[in-house]
Amino acid sequence: MTPQHLTILTGASRGMGLAMARQLLGPTRHLLCISRKVNDELTAEAKTLGATLTQWSQDLADTTAAANRLQAFLESQPANTWASATLINNAGVIPRIGPLDHCPPEDLANALRVGLEAPMQLTAAFLRATTAWVQGGWRGPRKVLNISSGLGRNAMAAQAPYCAAKAGMDHFTRCSALDEAQREHGARLVSLAPGVIDTDMQVQLRAGDPAAFPDRGRFVELQRQGQLTSPDDAAARVLAILERADFGEQPVADVRG
Repeated sequence: MTPQHLTILTGASRGMGLAMARQLLGPTRHLLCISRKVNDELTAEAKTLGATLTQWSQDLADTTAAANRLQAFLESQPANTWASATLINNAGVIPRIGPLDHCPPEDLANALRVGLEAPMQLTAAFLRATTAWVQGGWRGPRKVLNISSGLGRNAMAAQAPYCAAKAGMDHFTRCSALDEAQREHGARLVSLAPGVIDTDMQVQLRAGDPAAFPDRGRFVELQRQGQLTSPDDAAARVLAILERADFGEQPVADVRG
């Protein structure tokens, strides 16, 4: 049997995550999607294309359970099954828009669990299991792509939890990239800002209370001026960077250069 490429994608049920999932479907790839909900249309599309698709319904806020499930799956796989292994941490949430002291504690905790702790836990599980493959003689490429945001690099009022999660994602990617550089056949990691995309997250931001969200007008104007990238176009740009030969040379990057 010809080895397949294994790609693990979180937040694949809608938005850019769903667009990436659709573009990743193919006969040479096993796509494992981890989201709160299974997408039936994606299942049907995979069947039509003859693609191998597995979907897990998994609450990423339960970070330990998600990581343990992924590690158990990877450890159950013979390494020679795969030509390569890639983890794309795409899931994230915006909590209530407003100053930090207006954010309910449970919303704050959920935003940090899904947006930062889950990517760290899943990356740790992925690296742990696939490093064991390498130690057993497997030599396929391993990649981790973390979907970050310009808001992790530029502060914005009323979005402290989301900005903090993305800033943390950037920095843990830098740290893990340094760790992997010390290892023989280490994984390559990138935290990538995908640009401004026309998704439900933008709808949330435009619907924010102007009194609590001083930057709301900026997001309204982005839509009015047609400056939002479609999920399909954004997904194509992100996946093109994932396939570049120099992927990982800059652990924190932006699709806009």
